Amino acid sequence: MVLRAVPKAPQVSGGFTLVDHSNRTDIPSCADGGTLVADCRGFPMEGEEGTSFVIRDAFAKGWRHVMVIDSHGQRFFGCGLGQDSQGMRIEVYGTPGDYLASGLAGAIVEVHGNAQDQLGQIFASGKLIVHGDVGQTFMYGAKGGEAYVMGNAAGRPLINAVGKPRVVINGTCLDYLAESFMAGDPLNGGGFVVLNGMTFDPSGNPVDLPTPYPGSNLFSLASGGAIYVRDPERKVTIDQLNGGRFGRMTEDDWRTILPYLQENERLFGVPLQGFLLRTGGKVARPTQVYRKIEPSTARGAPEGSLDDEI
Repeated sequence: MVLRAVPKAPQVSGGFTLVDHSNRTDIPSCADGGTLVADCRGFPMEGEEGTSFVIRDAFAKGWRHVMVIDSHGQRFFGCGLGQDSQGMRIEVYGTPGDYLASGLAGAIVEVHGNAQDQLGQIFASGKLIVHGDVGQTFMYGAKGGEAYVMGNAAGRPLINAVGKPRVVINGTCLDYLAESFMAGDPLNGGGFVVLNGMTFDPSGNPVDLPTPYPGSNLFSLASGGAIYVRDPERKVTIDQLNGGRFGRMTEDDWRTILPYLQENERLFGVPLQGFLLRTGGKVARPTQVYRKIEPSTARGAPEGSLDDEI
């Protein structure tokens, strides 16, 4: 790998330095940008000699870009950075372990592949980008921030989330998506999930999944926030909900989620006009494509009670 040719710490060349298990205590200070490459070969899965402590130490010494290579199950990447890690960017290659980006408060973490369980727990702020699938209990108890998942999420994503997390999942999820969601009013600074119900064919072209959400207990027992599901054929049914309802998708709803779908297109190349808003071979109005799922106690009109605004 080319990155292993980077001079090893404490040497720095062209703004790059390489850290592995043998020189993990030799990280130099960095005051002018630069990239620290952390080679996971030889690192234990966790503990004070783990890669997560290298990332933490690099941040404390002024590094603001860390590239983690050849990860193979090491846990806790991005944890322990403190209450304000804004300006830090962590890129992960390989197969990272559990709890990545948990408790994150400001940094950007980008996984160039699949991620594991307990990703982004109690996520406070920052941005999480996953170029693949995520495992169980994704963003459990999250309080804020943005997350973009190119693929699918396993069971119980976003359960017990509060505050204002904004999440785009391009694929689908198993059961209990956003169970006990408590994320306020999405039109007034609260949180939401956008579920696009799509995948990619062998040629890399976006295609619809057979159904946007195959499981049950969608938005069960939620008291705040919303799920915006891309479902032009109305395949998701009321019996898949448990304590939620289909609300009316309005122009305000569309304006709220649009910037996140635009960022999703920038990150993953999922065309908004060229795919997400197309149904029956032509571009449709957003309210014909996306549906809003909200708590049963929501004050707005239910789905179908008024004409679409858009």
